[in-house]
Amino acid sequence: MTTKAVGIDIGGTGIKGAIVDVESGELVTDRIKKPTPAGGEPDAIVAVVREIIEELGDDATELHVGVCFPAAIMDGKTLSAANVSKKWIDFEAEKLFESTLGKPIHFVNDADAAGYAESQFGAAKGVAGLVIMTTLGTGIGTALIHDGVLIVNAELGHLEIEGKDYETKASFAAKERDDLSWKHWAKRLQKYYSRLEALLYPRLIIVGGGVSKHYDEFLPLLDLRAEIVPAKLRNNAGILGAAALAAESKPSF
Repeated sequence: MTTKAVGIDIGGTGIKGAIVDVESGELVTDRIKKPTPAGGEPDAIVAVVREIIEELGDDATELHVGVCFPAAIMDGKTLSAANVSKKWIDFEAEKLFESTLGKPIHFVNDADAAGYAESQFGAAKGVAGLVIMTTLGTGIGTALIHDGVLIVNAELGHLEIEGKDYETKASFAAKERDDLSWKHWAKRLQKYYSRLEALLYPRLIIVGGGVSKHYDEFLPLLDLRAEIVPAKLRNNAGILGAAALAAESKPSF
């Protein structure tokens, strides 16, 4: 397995990338972040990814590339579209990235990448049983890790609670949109995580996304059976996981 790879994390509001040491789980370059193009359409997003890889320098063009994206993904095709253009639904996304970048990539759901990173380098490392990774941002991403094995495409941010897709009520974007205090947002999170627990009974729940750096404002307000902790890798988890999966997949150049 190569020791370095490029990780790209595509979100509804921003696209981030860096070169990663996949043995230590550390960034070896500064993280480059650019806004997600308005509308979130395929060609525009792929163009920004190409810019980021070019800005990472000559080394980046020779390394394996992992890209994580906010959609269910199967055989390189995006099957859903949350917080990006509906053009991504049933779209041959991996082929577009590979033709634009001129090389094979490893393409994975964003929460799955973050969960994998936490299982390899972070809060879920060495934890037996079921771990649920949740990312609170523009939406709610989820990843399931059982005994260190990633179970892909768990879109549990879209649980229906009180007749609503609950990421529209409990995501960090919803907190900002509704101008909620930490206390009032925690009440919504309590409903979400309680439902998650009732369905899956995890041993550990990890909270990631940019807001995880403020975990002390809201995690102590939650009352759950499972231990709930902030992601150790914070907002770099997607980059780290995408890079690690790309390095392991060994695409042929």
